[in-house]
Formats: sequence, C-alpha cells, structure tokens
Amino acid sequence: MRSGEMAKLTQLIDNEVFRAYATYTTIVLLKMMLMSLITAYFRITRKAFVNPEDTASFGKGESAKKYLRTDPDVERVRRGHLNDLENIVPFLGVGLLYALSGPELSTALLHFRIFAGARIVHTFAYLIPLPQPGRGLSWAVGYAVTISMAYKVLKTVLYL
Repeated sequence: MRSGEMAKLTQLIDNEVFRAYATYTTIVLLKMMLMSLITAYFRITRKAFVNPEDTASFGKGESAKKYLRTDPDVERVRRGHLNDLENIVPFLGVGLLYALSGPELSTALLHFRIFAGARIVHTFAYLIPLPQPGRGLSWAVGYAVTISMAYKVLKTVLYL
C-alpha cells in the first residue's frame, strides 16, 4: 500500500462520523451474533434439533429421532435472528454510505443511536415477548432510520 493510500485510511479513521458508524455497527453486529448463541441455548435446553448429528449425545437410532423436531421457542428466536439479518445488513451498507456522505456528527449519532436502540428493543420485544405494537414499532423506527439515511445519501450524491 502506498503512503498516500495509507493517509486516506488514516483520515477515514480520524473521521468522527465514521468512528460513530463503526461503534454502532459493532454494537448491532454483536447483538446479532448473540442471537446465534441464544438460538443454540434454546435448542439445547428444549432438546429441539434439525440435524441428526446434533442428537448424538441423546442416543442413537429411534431414541434420538424424537429430538429432531421444531420448538416454538426456538422458532421465535430464529425469527428474531432472521429479522436482524433483514434489517442490520441494509443498515451496514446504507450507514457506511451515509457516514461517507458528510453528515453532521450530531445528526449521524442520532441516526446510529436510534437504530441500535430500536434493534435492541426489538430483540427484547421478540424474546420476552412484549405485546404488539411494541415489536412492530421498534422495527418501524429502525427501518425509518435506514430509509432516512438512504434519502440523505441519494440527496447528497445523486448520480442518476
């Protein structure tokens, strides 16, 4: 890597908006990774597996087949995890473009914090479960943040 390219990367890391993006992206990615562990926990404690090799510690043959099943609690966690994938992945891309589009730090922090908070509330609403419209509102708030950032990116750097 040439020194000029290294200087550009250093400038990016020195950019406060980019650092805020990196911080909140890491938070939501860790939250999403936690969903995998929660899924595993529910699979083990509910003894509900989808792969025959996962049931080996419970016996062989017919005695192990009873553990090849679905469980409502496991499926609820999986749906929450899928919802994370459907919402956090677009945030990663749109949020990066937004961070690079030159927004004010305070506005960027507002977007990133609201999104992260909405995803955390959504997870609790899914896992507890909280009555609707709690989960739906937390989803809508996070989604609106991503749309708001996308609008700012398109408005700032529109090349159609």
